[in-house]
Amino acid sequence: MSVPQNMTASLAVLFILGCSSGESSAPPPPQKTVFDPLTQQLERARGVQQTVDQNAQRTRKAVENQERGDASP
Repeated sequence: MSVPQNMTASLAVLFILGCSSGESSAPPPPQKTVFDPLTQQLERARGVQQTVDQNAQRTRKAVENQERGDASP
């Protein structure tokens, strides 16, 4: 590359860097909406369902162990 081509490429890069906002590309946090209370209730319900499922699984395992005659844990 010759000197004018190098200068043109350098100026183009500097122009692009100079015009950037300098902020990170991370998205801003979501705004609060009228649906926030509903989504909070859904998350709470999912947590409760997960707890119920875990308890049911533990109970199933305990029943299976008793049916086989295994010692209780």
